[in-house]
Amino acid sequence: MPYDNQITGRIIRQLRTKKGLTQEVVSGLSNIPRSHLAMIESGKISPKVDTLWRISEALGMRLSDLLRIVEEQTP
Repeated sequence: MPYDNQITGRIIRQLRTKKGLTQEVVSGLSNIPRSHLAMIESGKISPKVDTLWRISEALGMRLSDLLRIVEEQTP
């Protein structure tokens, strides 16, 4: 199955909002610019593994769990 930026971004946005976190908070916790996080969430860019790692930690989850959710939602 091919990787899809849109699915990854949508899932990150859903997890972030479910936890009641703003982009500013997640970007601060993950040490990435808010604009970069916004581009990831919109599917405009493909994040590197280390960026996904930092985002998953900011969301209070393991990277493997984030990737599992992405994989499960990829057709």
